[in-house]
Amino acid sequence: MNLFHEEEDGGRQGPLPSLARVATAIENQRKACKNTLLFDNGDFLQGTPLADFLAESAARKPDFLHPAIAAMNLVGYDAITLGNHDFAFGGDFLRKVLRKAHFSVSSANLSMERPERIRPSILLNREFSDRDGRNHLVRIGVIGLLPPQTPCWDRSLQSFMSVRDMAEAVGEEVSALRFEGAHAVILLAHSGIDSGDYRRGMENGATALAALQGVDAVIAGHTHLVFPAPDFPVQPGIDPTAGTLAQKPAVMAGFWGSHLGVIRLVLSPCSTRGWRVESGHSAVQSALSAPPHAGVAAIVRPVQAATRRHFERKVARSDVALDSRFALLGHDAGQRLVSMSQRWHVKHALRGTRWQNLPILATVTPSRAGGRSGPCHYTAIPPGPLNLQHLSELYPYPNRLVALKLSGRDLAQWLERSASAFRQILPDRPDQLLIDPDFPSYNFDAIDGLGWEIDLAQPARHKANGTLAAPDARRISDIRHYGRKVAPDDSFILVTNSYRQSETGLFAGLTTGREVALDDGTRARDVLRRYVTHCRRVEPPAASGFRFRPAQGRSAIFETAPDAGRDLSAIAGFRPEDLGLSPEGFLRLRIHF
Repeated sequence: MNLFHEEEDGGRQGPLPSLARVATAIENQRKACKNTLLFDNGDFLQGTPLADFLAESAARKPDFLHPAIAAMNLVGYDAITLGNHDFAFGGDFLRKVLRKAHFSVSSANLSMERPERIRPSILLNREFSDRDGRNHLVRIGVIGLLPPQTPCWDRSLQSFMSVRDMAEAVGEEVSALRFEGAHAVILLAHSGIDSGDYRRGMENGATALAALQGVDAVIAGHTHLVFPAPDFPVQPGIDPTAGTLAQKPAVMAGFWGSHLGVIRLVLSPCSTRGWRVESGHSAVQSALSAPPHAGVAAIVRPVQAATRRHFERKVARSDVALDSRFALLGHDAGQRLVSMSQRWHVKHALRGTRWQNLPILATVTPSRAGGRSGPCHYTAIPPGPLNLQHLSELYPYPNRLVALKLSGRDLAQWLERSASAFRQILPDRPDQLLIDPDFPSYNFDAIDGLGWEIDLAQPARHKANGTLAAPDARRISDIRHYGRKVAPDDSFILVTNSYRQSETGLFAGLTTGREVALDDGTRARDVLRRYVTHCRRVEPPAASGFRFRPAQGRSAIFETAPDAGRDLSAIAGFRPEDLGLSPEGFLRLRIHF
């Protein structure tokens, strides 16, 4: 979660989401309704430079109070659950942070060494007033849930934790809570909203979880979307107008504190257990226009100042702009710089090993490329000095580098899955959207060191979750390594990261059983810092290696940052036409293939 924002974020326009803003919205809700409970869905410890700085400095402070915890204590949370990113800095750090929390923490499907404050479920006893002003004891059960894939996404977590299926844990905890007298049960499910029947081990199971007997409301998360919302897809069990999942009230409140989710439950007397949930209503409110909460700002401002001083340290110079606004069209010098650093590191690490003569490639993924995170979520670093803040923007995740031996056949499958980010572009049909809005940019891997062609006349072979959509479709062709056509049985070293090695999501199965040439615990961002410090001056090319197959009569709408219009010469080959801003604030460009 972003804690607090002053106008220092690279000159980007408009307010950014933060806990400081949503705290003001929370105060307003409490004024409007006396009977309130406040919950958080997780992912509050990682994802910003401030969070990284605190993780590095916390070990030196035995009585460390994390400002996120201090701010949440101040705002008055009743209970929270944990998200997968809250484990990014290890179990010891998480335990140290939670010791200072004044609220309860639930994670029903988590098994962890010395969990201390983390409990499977929580029973909150609260005095609430009825319409006549009379007070009553109401018992609210809270069950937190974590994606079962969490320890797979970073194998270093498997040494101290395991996570089981969410639905199994809910069944056990609902029964226990009802036995203890819970009048209502709320799920804090750090899980996305997906339609369909329950599948054991599912990652995005909020709809299936809502359907379980004994569940009264769901607070979902993980995928950073907003629910209910008019543009949310209507699917079986999902009603974005009524704001229900399996006919239970539910919310998902965006990302970084961008929204406040509000669920209103009406309880009525019940002869068997005192009270029961009679009805429910859900809504989300944008917090972007709310002024920052003075108390939260006061907590965070000193740490933010120290973070800024740390990250403003200059480490190198770039002679070119490092810009992700056209990354999904194949132009991103910043990600080329990242991949150059990774290939440099692995080349030196594999000297003297049996892998040293194999060609080294690297995956390149735009971490900031708009999409669900909004029109301000791009990297735009001008030519000139590079500091640690810039490097954090180029690689914001604490992933380890992993080098695998893959075949040319494996690489073709990797690129095929990545190319599913694009919609099928049909001839003579104007203004088709190029990018599938369900496809997050962090799953769009280019492979540095290769060239290849993408045929958008073909349908996407895979859905965003990795399942097959069109088994006979093949978009990728003419894969070449420095001009030489890649054969299916050719061998390569591919540098990727611990998240890709997890064997889940879009790229599931592509790393299973592959030989690991290098996994020495080195983090990708550390490699990037060492590389630019070593080079002192960098000038990475922008081209990412792929091209679209030319197609007469085909055009599409590409959405990007609102200020990208002044730099259209970078994609002149697409003959871009400026169509103005979308309702969401993206610049809409018509491009031709």
